[in-house]
Amino acid sequence: MRRFQLRIALFGIALSAVPRLAHAGMPSVTLTDFARMRLDAISFFLMVLLLCAWGVKGLWNSFRTEFPKLPRISYRRSLVLTTLWGLLFVIVLTMISGARELMTPGAWRKDGFTYALEEQELPPLKPARDVDTPTREDKLRLLGAELLRYAIRHQGRFPSERDARELIAAEFWQLPEMPATKYLYLEERNAEVDSLLAWEPAVFGDTPLGLFTSGEVRRVSRDEISAARHAEVATTGGAATDESVSVVGEVQ
Repeated sequence: MRRFQLRIALFGIALSAVPRLAHAGMPSVTLTDFARMRLDAISFFLMVLLLCAWGVKGLWNSFRTEFPKLPRISYRRSLVLTTLWGLLFVIVLTMISGARELMTPGAWRKDGFTYALEEQELPPLKPARDVDTPTREDKLRLLGAELLRYAIRHQGRFPSERDARELIAAEFWQLPEMPATKYLYLEERNAEVDSLLAWEPAVFGDTPLGLFTSGEVRRVSRDEISAARHAEVATTGGAATDESVSVVGEVQ
């Protein structure tokens, strides 16, 4: 048996040492790159399996010195035992891979003989905002509620700018996260006519929000603000004051 194993080993060594000959001008049958890679992988793992079987045989028989009741194992039985253990490990690893795929579907992609995590673009993180800080729409609605409360008590007439600034707390006029900036306000408004009442200064870099006498909050263009401001000047029956001119200039 030992002589047979020795002959097989010597034949394998001699076969691997034979150089490849190049026959110029003669047809030759070769494997494709994919088939050659498969053959190399199979031969490598087959060689590892044979070496592992030889190691298991040596370890098993060495234990017989400490445990005499152990039967002596041959190389053939050692090869069968190693193959069975290898198949068992393959089954266990397959179950682990299946459980991993079930827990994270689509998160793994095949990368050669192994698997790697699929790179996914995460959504950009939004800056954290205090839950107690109202949004721009909420702030305008709060101001509108205070102004409408005044109008209900005064036959639908909204207060003048001076009364509005004095009677309504300053915190309602402050823009969110900009306490030094105030909302712009139009006088001579009535709750029965839906028109622009107040709006944001051009400090946010986008179309400002406007508050209407009906309580609605929506985006207002520069033309709408200019038209509402000119209507106020025409209603008061006088020329535009310096303050009104500055307001129109700020909007434009």
